Amino acid sequence: MTVGEAILPAIASDDADPFERLVQQHQQMVLRVAYRLLGRLEDAQDAAQEVFLRLFRHRERVGPDLKAWLYRVTVNVCNDHHRRRRTVAEFTAREQRPDLDPAPDPERVVAIEERKRLVVEGLSKLPERERAAVVLRDIEGLSTAEVAAILGVEEVTVRSQASSGRLKLAKYVRNRQ
Repeated sequence: MTVGEAILPAIASDDADPFERLVQQHQQMVLRVAYRLLGRLEDAQDAAQEVFLRLFRHRERVGPDLKAWLYRVTVNVCNDHHRRRRTVAEFTAREQRPDLDPAPDPERVVAIEERKRLVVEGLSKLPERERAAVVLRDIEGLSTAEVAAILGVEEVTVRSQASSGRLKLAKYVRNRQ
């Protein structure tokens, strides 16, 4: 049974609860990936909204693996957005992680924040296929097989794109420090 088959009767009867539950279950993952691909929270929120609109519109075509479908559509929506913008996104922290040290070294905090900013900036400079491979594989922690299925490529291609992306990202960060 596809996701569309499971939620179609509820949506057709104007009962939005099943669809709202799906959105609530997956919105953090979609937003996190979109943020990592786009680099700006506002853009990521717009992209996440578009992903869930597509889910609603194309619910009949969603296969049994909703999570893989959401990853694939999120990457596609972000790539579309990135193509339209073509500008470097300013770094906006998605989350502030409390430092375990009650009195963190200000220089260390500044260095960490600068490195994060450079990584986000560097990600925006990568070609979209390499950026997607790095974000899904290295940042999201998906397996190579999962990323290959999401992107519709062979595993060897994912490994190559992720490796190339990592090298370019490391060079970008190194050259700007």
